Amino acid sequence: MADPRLRLTGIRKSFGATRALRNVSLDVAPGEVHALIGENGAGKSTLMKILSGAHAADAGTMELGGAPYLPTNPHDARLKGVAMIYQELNLALHLSAQENILLGAESARLGWIDGHASRERARAALTQLGHGNLDLRRPAGAFSIAEQQIIEIARALLLQPQVLIMDEPTSSLTQADTEILFATIGRLRTAGVSVIYISHFLEECGRIADRYTVLKDGETVGSGVMAGASLDHLVTLMTGREVKDLYPRSTHEPGAVVLEVKSAALSRFVGRGLSPTSTATKAENVGRKARPTCSLNLRAGEIFGLAGLIGAGRTDLLRTLFCLDELDAGEVCIVGAPAGRASPRARWAQGVGFLSENRKEEGLMLNQSLADNLTLTKMDRFGRFGWISSGRQQSTARHWIGELRVKCRDAAQPIGELSGGNQQKVALARLLEHPARIFLLDEPTRGIDVGSKAQIYQLVSELAAAGKAVVVVSSYLPELLGLCDTIGVMCRGELAAVRPRAQWNEPDIMRVATGSA
Repeated sequence: MADPRLRLTGIRKSFGATRALRNVSLDVAPGEVHALIGENGAGKSTLMKILSGAHAADAGTMELGGAPYLPTNPHDARLKGVAMIYQELNLALHLSAQENILLGAESARLGWIDGHASRERARAALTQLGHGNLDLRRPAGAFSIAEQQIIEIARALLLQPQVLIMDEPTSSLTQADTEILFATIGRLRTAGVSVIYISHFLEECGRIADRYTVLKDGETVGSGVMAGASLDHLVTLMTGREVKDLYPRSTHEPGAVVLEVKSAALSRFVGRGLSPTSTATKAENVGRKARPTCSLNLRAGEIFGLAGLIGAGRTDLLRTLFCLDELDAGEVCIVGAPAGRASPRARWAQGVGFLSENRKEEGLMLNQSLADNLTLTKMDRFGRFGWISSGRQQSTARHWIGELRVKCRDAAQPIGELSGGNQQKVALARLLEHPARIFLLDEPTRGIDVGSKAQIYQLVSELAAAGKAVVVVSSYLPELLGLCDTIGVMCRGELAAVRPRAQWNEPDIMRVATGSA
């Protein structure tokens, strides 16, 4: 291997009594894609924040290009040649795409921002990612999550870094955008850029990385050439145990229908087809399809998977069922009775629980304690006359911490301090504590490690065995095929096909999802 461009030796970092990094070493060569692998809480994010200048190490050394490297802040790190794309998007949503890409690195002339040069640089960064036609004037908040991820990556590429850190860069990307990203990484590799690639999708790491380093409990526990590493070996290094059956199949038989959706028209897709009550002329209707709708029956003890491309309506359907979005037409019945156009509070009372794909913005109160987040929807059980019994609340929280093996300091710890996987466990525990009988889970394993995924799969399987009904939205097709009893595929706001799991494979799902079936 060539002399390392980046070398980290004996890095240590503590936050109070918590030792986040105990003894981590890592080296990356020029033009190398290096996968950094580990469970949530293993120390990956802390290590990368030290490398990108957001934190200072307590001990250890860092070298960049053979010289000592000590960034004072993230901007200083970028100027020195190290850029990072964080797992959680860090965009100023009220600013335009161009302003976000150029933030802190605008082109200037005689003290004034050079608008034309700035625009051309932003456009070049997007073109490198295959999105040169993105509207640079549009506010970042008006783009989809996948498009926001593209803007974030373009910003990192703007200063042509020597070392580029990518933390879960494909977690919100479509398959097509993922392929464009991989092609971009290939070009960066050819240009000599060093890439540190963090992903819980081990298949991605195996495809894109040259070498790997595995962290566990804040220490380096293994490294090597990716081409010679098996996924089973990597999982064993990460977890300290073998994960023999990632997708457990508990014994459960679907029973009576508990949720029925009849010709539901999702509000975001209104106007994209022909309404049954349209007064348009026959000539105007030629070539137009009827308005897209969704119909399904969900049974007790069934795991129902929803597949489809990002923007196809999967999340819209779940949000509509939970009354977060308006149902434009059709009907929803719960246990045989019309559920009406109610509110999320009413859905909770009807036994329906919802897990948002966006836990940072919608799923959790990051500045509140683990106990408060876990018991939020059932506060009436923990007090009287407006006073909360903290003892009962803490006892309940400790139960679920043990039950789901949540890694935390205690139940009073702010949930924003937990890793993504542990935050997700708490969000799921809230549904279990409520308790719900119908679970609507939107991307329940996004951004979490394989060990935590295995726990969540086991939990979902146990819910079905207990007679609960579960809907799972996932962009990861092996997850749906391994976990679900039934799979429905969304395409442009329509639930285009519903079949038993055994009648699906990945190519068939993609054909329906892209409208080519």
